Amino acid sequence: MIQDMIAAERRELAALLGALPLSAWDSLTLCAGWRVAEVVAHMTMPFRFSSGRFLRELLKSGGRFNVMADRVARREAAELSRDALVSSLRDNADHPWRPPGGGAVGALSHDVIHGLDITTALRLDRRVPPERLQAIFAAMKPKQVKYFGADLNGITLRADDLDWSYGSGTPLTGAAQDLLLVLSNRRLPAGRLRGEPSARFTAA
Repeated sequence: MIQDMIAAERRELAALLGALPLSAWDSLTLCAGWRVAEVVAHMTMPFRFSSGRFLRELLKSGGRFNVMADRVARREAAELSRDALVSSLRDNADHPWRPPGGGAVGALSHDVIHGLDITTALRLDRRVPPERLQAIFAAMKPKQVKYFGADLNGITLRADDLDWSYGSGTPLTGAAQDLLLVLSNRRLPAGRLRGEPSARFTAA
């Protein structure tokens, strides 16, 4: 059941984040411009915001969701302690939040991708369970990939640890969770991808 996967993902991430040294919360993640603190503040925002509060914050940002999300994440990362953010993630493991139009798999994808933004940037050896990745890939639609804006023209993404591929063209090979980050238009640390197109998706 997808909700069980969501709950497990949140609890596991909360345990991992709670064990990080305080200094790590100032480390940059794969989410451009966000430290660990901002990413966790963003992940837990839906648990603190009613629909009315969300709408008010959105209106303050002229209806631009990305602007609102950035502003709120930075504000709450500054205002809330590390323990409060970790508790918010752990205590809301079973929260029924769904991203607009995304359903339960959208919520799982949101948590998994942002968790990877943190663990991959910090080079932590965490592997997302394959059944969670399979659920995300199975529900993924072209419009969702297009939303992230990754340039995948002429490329086949090919997982080397899961029976999954996407697209057509020159192969780009790596772990399934790393390829999920490629789909999400992230730039990965060097050495995680193989194939001629790898430089396009690797951080300088």
